[in-house]
Amino acid sequence: MCAKVAMPFERDRVAAALQHSWSLETSGQWLVSNPAHGQCNVTALLINEFFGGEILKTPLAEGDHFYNRINGRRIDLTDSQFEAPLNYLDLRSGRDEALAGSSTAKYEFLRSAFSRYYK
Repeated sequence: MCAKVAMPFERDRVAAALQHSWSLETSGQWLVSNPAHGQCNVTALLINEFFGGEILKTPLAEGDHFYNRINGRRIDLTDSQFEAPLNYLDLRSGRDEALAGSSTAKYEFLRSAFSRYYK
């Protein structure tokens, strides 16, 4: 499901809402000590739906890492899960590919939680 009109992207506000929204219900890899862990798929989908732009990916040993580009700027709100900076490849991806690494239920849970916390 994609938004018809994207909202303006305010990084700090979005990041704060995501911190409250991520959970085991949004990714089975979630950790209290690393809330962004395993959240890249559902987060990239959510950012794309609410704020537009593109979904990008970078292949990693453990699987593809998904993130976004809005107005020419890379937006990776789950990069804190990694100990070292990534060497981004910015390969074009899409909603179907990002969802394939998660589930509709996990995405819908994040979408619902984010809608409550994003104020």
